[in-house]
Order: sequence, then C-alpha cells, then structure tokens
Amino acid sequence: MLILISPAKTLDYQSPLATTRYTQPELLDHSQQLIHQARQLSAPQIARLMGISDKLADLNATRFHDWQPHFTPDNARQAILAFKGDVYTGLQAETFSDADFDFAQQHLRMLSGLYGVLRPLDLMQPYRLEMGIRLENPRGKDLYQFWGDTITDKLNEALEAQGDRVVVNLASEEYFKSVKPKKLNAELIKPVFLDEKNGKFKVVSFYAKKARGLMSRFIIENRLTKPEQLTAFDREGYFFDEETSTQDELVFKRYEQ
Repeated sequence: MLILISPAKTLDYQSPLATTRYTQPELLDHSQQLIHQARQLSAPQIARLMGISDKLADLNATRFHDWQPHFTPDNARQAILAFKGDVYTGLQAETFSDADFDFAQQHLRMLSGLYGVLRPLDLMQPYRLEMGIRLENPRGKDLYQFWGDTITDKLNEALEAQGDRVVVNLASEEYFKSVKPKKLNAELIKPVFLDEKNGKFKVVSFYAKKARGLMSRFIIENRLTKPEQLTAFDREGYFFDEETSTQDELVFKRYEQ
C-alpha cells in the first residue's frame, strides 16, 4: 500500500528533529533543472507567478539562489519533518517511533512541485513551488508537462519494491494531477472526509486536510496493507459510511460537534 499526500507551504527548519536518519531525494537532477529556470525570475516576477507578497517573493528568490544539490543535515531537513500544514498537523510525524519511520519510508510518498516525489526521510532544502503554477520550462508550459511520466514511474517503482498494487490517494487535486492514473500499476482508492454543517455533510477544507494526515498516521501506526482495513478509521469522530462509499471512493463522515 502506497499513501500519497501533498506538501505544505509552511515549513519548519527550527524544531528538534524526531530522528537523525535521512535519505537523499531520488529526482534531484530534475530539481536542478527547475531551480535553473526559477533563478531566471526576479522577485517581482515570482510574486506575480505565485500570487504572493513581495516579502515572500524575496524570500523565495533567495531560496532559489541559495539552493545547492548537495544535501546534508546542515543545509536540509527530512521532508516529513520540514512540512508544517494542516495535513502534517494530523500526521504528527514528530512523534513517530523508529518503527513508524521505517513503515512510512516504505509506504508514504509526498508529491512535490520541485522534488517530484519525496520519501519521508529524504532531505529537503526549503522551497516554494506549487505544482499548479505555470513555470515555463524546456519540457512545456507548466510543471505537469515538466514532470510528465516521471512521478508515475517513480511511484510504480515503489509499488514494485513493496510487492503490492494499492495506492491510497490522500493528495489534493492539484498534486494528484501530476500522476497518470492509467499508467499507475495499482488499484486506486480515494478516501473522502465529510463534516456535518447545518445538517448537511460536505467537504470542509481545513478539516479534510487534517483528516488526510490522520488517515496517513492511522495506516502507518497500524501497519495497514489491505484496502478493506481502511474502513476501521475512526480518529477524531470520523466513521465509515458504507452506504455512500464505492469500491474506489471511501466516504468518512463526522457529525457536527
């Protein structure tokens, strides 16, 4: 079973590390090409391209300039501990045991605009490059064209290595668009999280993102490897709704608190 999640815009390079173990990202040659493209942009161009403030644009221009392909614990941090957003609030990787990190390293993948695919312990230098932005590059007009089949091929390698054929898609639509489902050698399962609001169940972005992290942690902590085991997920009041679920879309609901 391979879990896919999105990265986060918020990064943490200050907190104490939960592990000193690390690996190197596998697609750094590709990252280097994107960095070369990004370095051609001025801070005002970055601000327009990403829709961010001048201050954030200056920060990211500096990050692109300072980025170097030789990652060490001194200039980089494990991806799963560097990302800090709603998904990662639910995941709480900072409290993982060594055995949790082992399982996550094999079964969890983070999709990334700059790094393509990251394993939890892959070192990562700070960046902001969302998958959906239109950064022109030698392979096309945006990052989807840049990555092409590369991300899908890397996921297929991971599936082959663990010997099963199940992908749990907990990534956002923006990031999962970088995967080619028809070329993925796996059964695809998408959990959906609905919260009750005024008597109706719907996706509430903040809660849904956190729930994706909670589900990821549930799989990792319980060492789940079969799709049918996912229906037992019951963290923070969610329950499996068999009636509205299908084989490839598992619906979890939570009543209004």
